[in-house]
Amino acid sequence: MRKALLGLIMAATVMSPIAAQAQDGRGSRGDRGGRAPAEQRQAPAERAQRSESRAQRQESRQEVRTEPRQARQQGRQERQQARQGGQQTQQPAQQAQPVAVVQRQRGERRGGGSSGRPGSAYPDAWQGNPNDPARQRYERLERENQYRYGTNAQRREIRQDQRGDRQDGRNGRQGDRQDGRNDRQGDRQDWRNDRRDGNRDWRDDRRGDRQDWRGDRRGDRRDWRRDWNRSNWRSDGRYNWRDWRYRNRGIYRLSPYYSPYRNYGYSRFSIGLLLQPLFYDQRYWIGDPWQYRLPPAPAGTQWVRYYNDVILVDVYSGEVVDVIHDFFW
Repeated sequence: MRKALLGLIMAATVMSPIAAQAQDGRGSRGDRGGRAPAEQRQAPAERAQRSESRAQRQESRQEVRTEPRQARQQGRQERQQARQGGQQTQQPAQQAQPVAVVQRQRGERRGGGSSGRPGSAYPDAWQGNPNDPARQRYERLERENQYRYGTNAQRREIRQDQRGDRQDGRNGRQGDRQDGRNDRQGDRQDWRNDRRDGNRDWRDDRRGDRQDWRGDRRGDRRDWRRDWNRSNWRSDGRYNWRDWRYRNRGIYRLSPYYSPYRNYGYSRFSIGLLLQPLFYDQRYWIGDPWQYRLPPAPAGTQWVRYYNDVILVDVYSGEVVDVIHDFFW
C-alpha cells in the first residue's frame, strides 16, 4: 500500500506544472485571438497605400524612359529629312556639270602642264606616265563617276571600252597559251631529234665496239695459233705433269663432275672440235694451271675441266686447242 500511495503522490507532483503551462498557453492564444480583428481591420488600408505608391513610381519611371527615346526619334527624323533635302538639291547640280566639263574646267584653271598640252586635267607628274598608280586610281574613279552621272551615250562608250579591254585580255591570254603550246611542241621536237641523234650515236658506238671486238678476237686467235705449239710445252721439263701427279696425288683427286646439260654423258673430244658454251663456263675454269704443272693459257683461251679431262679451249668460238685425257683421278 505504501508503495502505491508514494506512486500516486509523485504522479500528482509531476502533472501540476504541465497543467499550469497549458492554462498559460490558452491565455496567450486567447489574447492573440482578441487582437487579430484590430490588425485585420488595419491591413487593407495599408495595402491600398502601398499599391498606390507603387503605381506612382512606375508611372514616373515610364516617363523618364520615354522622354529620351522620343527625343532620339525626333532627332533621327530631322536628320533624315535634312539628308533627303540635301540630296535633292545637290543631284541636279552634279547632273548639270558632267565629268568631262569638270575636267575641262580643271584643265583651264591649270593652264596646261609641263608637257605642253593646254587644258590637261593631269598633274605634271602624271604626264607621259600612264602606269602611275595614282593616275590609274584617278582615272578609274573618273570613269565610275562618268558612268554614274554621265549621259547614256557616255555610259555606252564606257561599256564599249570595257568590252574592248576584256577582248584584249582574252586575245592576250589566247596568244600566251598558243605561244606556250608552240614552245612545248618545239621542245618535244628538239627532244625527239636529240633522242634520234643519241640512238644513232649509240648504234654507231655499238657497231664500232662490235667491230673492235671482232678485230681483237681475230688478233687473239692469230696470236695463240702462232704462239701455241703442243709439242714444245710437252717436251719442256717444267711442265712434267705426270711426275708431279705421281708425287701429289691429292690435288688431282677432285669432287664429282656435274654436266651443265641434263641427260648429257661423257664424249671424248679431240683437237679441232667445238664445245658447247656451258662446258667452258667460268665455273669450270682452272684458275691456277701451274698448280697442275700446265703451261699458261694464251690470250683468248682458257684451261677448263671436262669430267676427268683437261681441255684448252678458245673462249670466243669454243674450239678445242689442246686436250689431255684422264688428267684427273
